[in-house]
Amino acid sequence: MEKEIIEERQGEILVQECSTKNTKKMFLESYGCQMNFSDSEIVASILSNEGYNTTSLLEEADLILLNTCSIRDKAEQTVRKRLSQFNAIKRKNPNLVIGVLGCMAERLKAKFLEEEHLVDLVVGPDAYRDLPNLLKNTDDGRNAINVLLSKEETYADISPIRLGGNGVTAFVSITRGCDNMCTFCVVPFTRGRERSRDPHSILKECKELRENGYKEITLLGQNIDSYLWYGGGPKKDFSKASELQKATAINFAQLLNMVAEACPEIRIRFSTSNPQDMHEEVLHVMAKHNNICKYIHLPVQSGSTSVLQRMNRQHTREEYIYLVDKIREIVPDCAISHDIITGFCGETEEEHQETLSLMKYVKYDFGYMFAYSERPGTVAHKKMEDDIPAEIKSRRLKEIINLQQELSLERMKTYINKVHEVLVEGTSKKSKEQWYGRISQNAVVVFTKTDNTKVGDFVNVLVNGCTSATLIGEII
Repeated sequence: MEKEIIEERQGEILVQECSTKNTKKMFLESYGCQMNFSDSEIVASILSNEGYNTTSLLEEADLILLNTCSIRDKAEQTVRKRLSQFNAIKRKNPNLVIGVLGCMAERLKAKFLEEEHLVDLVVGPDAYRDLPNLLKNTDDGRNAINVLLSKEETYADISPIRLGGNGVTAFVSITRGCDNMCTFCVVPFTRGRERSRDPHSILKECKELRENGYKEITLLGQNIDSYLWYGGGPKKDFSKASELQKATAINFAQLLNMVAEACPEIRIRFSTSNPQDMHEEVLHVMAKHNNICKYIHLPVQSGSTSVLQRMNRQHTREEYIYLVDKIREIVPDCAISHDIITGFCGETEEEHQETLSLMKYVKYDFGYMFAYSERPGTVAHKKMEDDIPAEIKSRRLKEIINLQQELSLERMKTYINKVHEVLVEGTSKKSKEQWYGRISQNAVVVFTKTDNTKVGDFVNVLVNGCTSATLIGEII
């Protein structure tokens, strides 16, 4: 096997072990959430069996695949701009096949082939197994498309080719799809209904990662706390399960406990949690195991119950606060991050202030903040008016970002003058003389390299300074 650079993402060089038997080259680029990067590893595995190695050089590629995101219009425009850059390469190599995968492919379907004449292949998130057949259809210059959604597909039997590069951290997908139907969100339409993966295949993958030297696993799902396995089909059919199936069903808390016990030397993270589905049982499992990281990504979207109702979020402000209080009680050292959308349909100044007050109450460690943009096909797009002027959205977003920076700095200061266990993940972007890694609470730490440390080591770091985004420390 030879190592080959395949992609640079956020300053991180990603590598893949390439088979010397393969003769074709594939350029694979992912956008969006962690689930997309996990899916790209599945795609790489499927196409490796079809003779493809990955490459970082567009000019030598036989196949270009973009794994896309549809969560915001900006994400889709980024993909369209990227595709336009391939024109010159396509002119030099007419046999080059260009494909679009993922959520954008699922949302636009055949329309994508009409709009982007450069594209030969459109494949949705549940159709990656069909890639070999679809590629054969493009051999004679025809377009190929498969955007069928599935109620069963979890890719549980496919061993992903790890594209993360550092050999230390890895994603393990445990659920796919989403049933929540938030009025602003396109995910249920691009990724289909929720379904959970067989827990035995999850444990098998986690153990293989441990045996291959990985030190941290992130369990992934659009709505991870709704994980439910009973061997009988999608979650919505659980009412039809037999008494034996119900008695032996495994929920997320039980699965998390199983993974923690099976791999005690590996750090475990999970994402994403939705407030209405996170139960105290998960918090007690987190408190029980030292190897489960003390960090929860808990999207709120708005601090106003009236806005949450218009968004069809299945929780109120009060219920969210109750859950946060429970987290502080059961896992007192837990960090919490958020997603917030400002300027949603009809949002008043009072409702905006409720979001700011909730942020101050929770004291989030960090978050992901966006101004609302309409997504075609969603309930909000069909039935609500996007009536908040751009300048007001911009001002509110700035206020949210500024407040979060203050809160982040406040939270980061609480880690100073304390010793934290840090997993060394790589060299700092700003200095070759420093390592970077994360503490259990997901905060990034930079610290001076020593001769006896390497990527993958757990080290004790005394934090002696910080910014709003980074801790600064020294190995002790």
